[in-house]
Order: sequence, then C-alpha cells, then structure tokens
Amino acid sequence: MPQCVLIVDDDPAQRRILCEAIKRLGFETKVADGGKQAISIMESSEKEQISLILLDLVMPDIDGHAVLEHLKKINASQPVIVQTANGSIDIAIAAMRAGASDFVVKPVSLERLEVSLKNAMKIEALTVEISRIKRKNEGTMTFDNLISSGKNLSRVIELGRRAASSNIPVLIEGESGVGKEMIARAVQGESERQGKPFITVNCGAIPENLIESILFGHEKGAFTGATEKRTGKFEEANGGTLFLDEVGELPLDAQVKLLRALQEGEVDPVGAKRPVKVDFRLISATNKDMIKLVKEGKFREDLYYRLNVFPIMVPPLNQRIEDVADLANHFIVRFASEEGKKITGLDPQALKLLQSYDWPGNVRQLENTIFRAVVLADTPILTINEFPQIASHVEGFELEIPSLPATPESDSSVYTGPAMIGEEEEAPQMVAMQETNTGHPPVGIRVMTDAGDIRALEAVEADMIRLALGRYRGHMTDIAKHLGIGRSTLYRKMREIGLQPKTNES
Repeated sequence: MPQCVLIVDDDPAQRRILCEAIKRLGFETKVADGGKQAISIMESSEKEQISLILLDLVMPDIDGHAVLEHLKKINASQPVIVQTANGSIDIAIAAMRAGASDFVVKPVSLERLEVSLKNAMKIEALTVEISRIKRKNEGTMTFDNLISSGKNLSRVIELGRRAASSNIPVLIEGESGVGKEMIARAVQGESERQGKPFITVNCGAIPENLIESILFGHEKGAFTGATEKRTGKFEEANGGTLFLDEVGELPLDAQVKLLRALQEGEVDPVGAKRPVKVDFRLISATNKDMIKLVKEGKFREDLYYRLNVFPIMVPPLNQRIEDVADLANHFIVRFASEEGKKITGLDPQALKLLQSYDWPGNVRQLENTIFRAVVLADTPILTINEFPQIASHVEGFELEIPSLPATPESDSSVYTGPAMIGEEEEAPQMVAMQETNTGHPPVGIRVMTDAGDIRALEAVEADMIRLALGRYRGHMTDIAKHLGIGRSTLYRKMREIGLQPKTNES
C-alpha cells in the first residue's frame, strides 16, 4: 500500500500542483485547505493513514507554526516538511526547532520534493525501527509495535491483550517462522511484568543431558564437571517471563519437573538441598500438533492442559498476504541500514511478486529473502531481479538481465560474441571426456600444458567461462547460475579476459 502524504496549503492551485507531483512520485495524497482542517485530520482516525505532512507555513486561519506546536502536543509521530515562499534562514531554523524534519522553498522542483519526501520517510522508518529494537531489548514491546495492517492478525492481537491483563499461562501455536516470540514479547510488554526479564529457551536446541541443568540450575559439585553453581532459566526469569519455544521437544523427565514448577511455583536445582521459590509468567510456543504428541505418549497430558490454558493460534504468512508489504519495507529499512546501502523500497512488480508467493517459511523466510535482495541490489529500488529464487516459483514473472556497465551498446541477456564453442577466436583448450548421458558432447577443460605443468588458474577460469558461453548459448542468467557466481561478477570476469557481450542481431 503506497504511503500517504497530507498536503496542507490554503492555495487551491498550489494544492492541485503538489497533489499531481506527489502522485507521480508514487505516493497517495490527502489535502487540507488550512491549519484547522489539518489538525482535525490528525486528531481523528484518519491520522493512521498519514505517513508524512507537507505543511505551508503562511496560512490565514492557523499558520504552520501553530500546527507544528499542536502536532507536538498530540504526540504525532509523522515527519513534517514545511514550505513557504520566504526562504530565510531564521524561518527555517524556527520551523526545525518546532519539529519539522525538512524545509523547502516555493516553488519547489519535483526533484527537490522527491529527495525531501524520501529522506524524511527513511529517517522516520529508521526512528521507528530503533524504537522497536529498544522496546524489544527493554521488555516493553507492545502489540502496537507489531507490523500488521491486516485483519487476520487482529484476533491474535485481541487475544494477546486479554492474556496480558492476567498471569494466565499462554500457549502460542503456529508454523515455524510466523513470529510466535514477537507475540510473546508483546504479551509481556502490555502486562504488569513489562521491563522485567524475558528469558527465552529453545527446548529443541538443548542437549537432552543438559536440559535439567539449564532449566532448573545446579549446585557446585552436583555432578561430574559441575565446577561452579549455575542459575537456571526459571530463576533468571524470576519476576518476569519465561518463554519456552518449541516446548513439544521437551523430554518426559524434564516435563515432570516443569509441571511441578508450574503447580508449586518452585524449582529443584540439581544437587540442591531444598527447592527455590520462583515468580514467573510462563509463555510456551510450538509448531507441532500437541494433541498428537499426547496421544503418542511423547508429551504428558497433565502438562499439556496446564500449558494450554490460554491458546493463541498465529496464522501463517500466506493467510495474511496483506502484511507482506509492511513487513518487506520494515526489513528493507533494517538491512539497508545494517549494510550501509541506500535502498528506499520495492518497485510495484517486485511487491506483486512477493505478494504472489506462498511463503512456506513464513516471516522468517521473507526476512532472509529481503536480506539477500538488499545485499544483491545495485539500485535504490529493489526489483524482481533481486528475487530470482522467488520468481522461479511464481508464474508470470520474468527476470530482466541488467545491462553491462560501461557498454551501453550491449544486450546482456544473450551473448553472441566470439569464443563460442566451434568458433576460431580464443576457443577454450578442450580435452576429451568419458561419454555421458546428458545429451551434450563429452568435453572438458584442459588443466595441464603440453610440457606437463599445471595451467594458470586464470587461464582455466577463462576457458570455463568460454565453455559456459557456448554450452548455454550466451544466455547470461543460465551461465551465471551454472558457474555459481552473480551476474555482475560474470560481467567483470568477461571484461578481464577481453570478452564483451554484443547486441543480439537475431
């Protein structure tokens, strides 16, 4: 869903011009004919639709300075770009001090406006992301910090908020990668235990012989190798929340002690003379069918009913496709910042591709896909070319091969230059190979010279590229794929060995 810009200007002609200009930049627009209407919009439910405010400073009813002051009072988080015909430094400084993020002088060019809008939104996105990370680390994350604009997660949020109002044990169910831990953190963040310890234990990642020690702790000398006292996860979570991820992986022995901890509010560290009282909120999560585990005797029935007091089922990502855009933009901001790359978003085709995919790995798969795309990207906007693995599974999307830098006359999708198999110019040094069933001639690359010496690695690599050019008929995507390198790396190596793609005349 495109971001929406609120245009506040008392001049109808100026509003129309700005509306058309901003729509051309890919944003949606909403207009206010003065400061009074702008304040009214920002105090209503329409506020949630606004991503940025373009504010005129000089208006007859309520001027821009007064609007800025009012936005500060109502804690509006949207960035504000102010505009005026008077471009003095004093006015700019006053507007910035009042909370504006940028300042433009009328009449503003489309290029200047685009830079200002995208910079303001990027800074805002980074601010929101930093705030979300800070809240997560402090244990104060709430359901308002979750990234969701769809209805399919609204029931989860409603149940989570109700669970947060009590100390009831919660069991979060859902496929791997749907974000069960984020739901658990939000439950704590809206409960009386916010800001207290949030201890995460992945029950499936702990060696079976160490589970009891890690969960419940042990005394010094309790067993061979116990050279010092260890505090268990239950004690670490004292006063806060213990999150048992993949609780269905717990062995039966540990399940017995977990049941006692829940019933009695105390744990028995290994080798301890007396139990230790603990006060914790338990939230469990699983991607397994717990009822099936109970029937198979792999999970205690009494413990299951103790954990499953307040179940919350998180739907997979393919059932809430409307969240893909917001999640993707969130990950773009995060990874672009981490990688130091200037990437501002997705083009419409790339977004359509992501929304057409089934996402069997859920949010975690989307996160890793965006990470890879950000690393691959050479342009500020991610295109379908950065998602080759996704495009190969979705019909109707074809990758476009980017042009080779510094050779504008080339067609990089098909190479038709020299050094193809069968041509005389710089043909690769071939050797006969054993017959295969691939349907291709049995050929290989020579690795030894006539004198019995090993050929230089660069020469062998150059022959390998020439062989691939012929074998895959100059199709650069196939060549790069089978050589196991990126297209940009392939182009660079071709330049280094004197090969330049030529325009396909056919």
